[in-house]
Amino acid sequence: MHGITLGAAAALLAGCTMIPHYHRPVAPVSQNWPTYGGDSQPMAQNTLSANLGWSEFFTDPRLKALIAIAIRENRDLREAAANIRRAQGQFDIQHATLFPQIGGNGEAMFQAPSSAAGLSFAPGLDAQANPPMFKYFNMGIGFSSYEIDLFGRIRSLSREAAEHALMQRENARAMLISIISQVANAYISWLGDQEALKLSQATQASQQATLDMIRAKFEHGEADQLTLRQSETQVEQSAAFLADSQRRVAQDKNLITLLIGAPIPDNLPPASPFGQQTMMQDLPPGLPSDVLEHRPDIISAEHDLKAANADIGAAKAAFYPRITLTASDGISSLQPHRLFTAAATTWGVSPQLQVPLLTWGQNSGNLKASRAERNVKAAAYEKTIQTAFREVADALAGRAAYHDEGIQVDRLVASSADSYRLAKMRYDAGTDSYLTSLESQRSLYQAQQWQIFVLVSKYQNLVTLYRALGGGWTEKTVQNTTITAKSQDKHG
Repeated sequence: MHGITLGAAAALLAGCTMIPHYHRPVAPVSQNWPTYGGDSQPMAQNTLSANLGWSEFFTDPRLKALIAIAIRENRDLREAAANIRRAQGQFDIQHATLFPQIGGNGEAMFQAPSSAAGLSFAPGLDAQANPPMFKYFNMGIGFSSYEIDLFGRIRSLSREAAEHALMQRENARAMLISIISQVANAYISWLGDQEALKLSQATQASQQATLDMIRAKFEHGEADQLTLRQSETQVEQSAAFLADSQRRVAQDKNLITLLIGAPIPDNLPPASPFGQQTMMQDLPPGLPSDVLEHRPDIISAEHDLKAANADIGAAKAAFYPRITLTASDGISSLQPHRLFTAAATTWGVSPQLQVPLLTWGQNSGNLKASRAERNVKAAAYEKTIQTAFREVADALAGRAAYHDEGIQVDRLVASSADSYRLAKMRYDAGTDSYLTSLESQRSLYQAQQWQIFVLVSKYQNLVTLYRALGGGWTEKTVQNTTITAKSQDKHG
């Protein structure tokens, strides 16, 4: 609600100022996403990916529980929330200068003059024995140094502060999306490494059983020493692979602990099988214009640009005169019992005019710097758009590549498994050396590892596409909306 208030205030503050009319820069990207291989143009959908709630996109109960903890405990999100409150406070401070700061005051003065100062006293008054005392009492309300914003200088600064507050709100949304994406990707990597660990354990157990059989044959003179050493080498390699898999699983867990900002609870819901973490296996990207309207980092960059545009209005207003007022209304008297009488009423108004005559280029320098800053922010806004376009395009390229790569790797695993089966049969029959079986098993293990890697990359790429399209800023799915205050554009 405070964000809506800031948006309305920013629109109202734009009137009667010297802020240049705002024109959104033309997006320096193509109007359509690039196509890869057999990828077709984006298909339509009822709900934009950006509006798809994270609790509905992710279906794994354990992953959703971890994301909920991260939203509550992650320190980066806490910092982003604090930045919002600070920016809102700064806007409140700046906006308050549009109105006079009215305060009450009371004063009492007692003064006894020195008889050595040459003052004359009333006849019959012994100044040394009973010196007179001067008394003065004053009460009232008023304000001082209130600037009448004739040329919109203060309103321009207030608009700038409002845009900065809105920018911090979008920065927090971008941080939220990023944290959810990081948790999901780390969780998928964790599951993938657990699958790799299971594969390493199964492979080592199989190779250990083979070694035990070969050692028994060697002891009975049915196998040579070379075959024994080759089998021992294979077991040692698999043990090293197993240790590496255990390391990766432990490091994945440490990363998740850091991202969620708290130790991983022991009572988490059960995890879904690997590959069933999301409600869909693909996301329609929509159009680039949708990303412009829904990605918080792009919206944040535009608010930053609007803030720089508003600062130009303040710099222009500095060339014109300023009128400040000091006013008071109250009562004053030399005698306390007459303080609250009609005769004690007093008031005062003190207007002041300041006209910049010779500033030695200070005002023109400020205006030049403000215009240059706007150009800097415009370039940053366009760069943010280009970065977002590239992220989505990269994710789409990954989607096509991982699909094709997955098909090829599945075929490779199938052929490697069959090759190992045949090689083992030939060795058991005594028609081939153990080296052929050893190489076939190693190739199968590598193909299975590759298969897990491709699956992890595929699922992580889907999460990356979800983030790149602006998804994850809300828990529940919402109707197609634009989270920017587009109505602000018409107000400059």
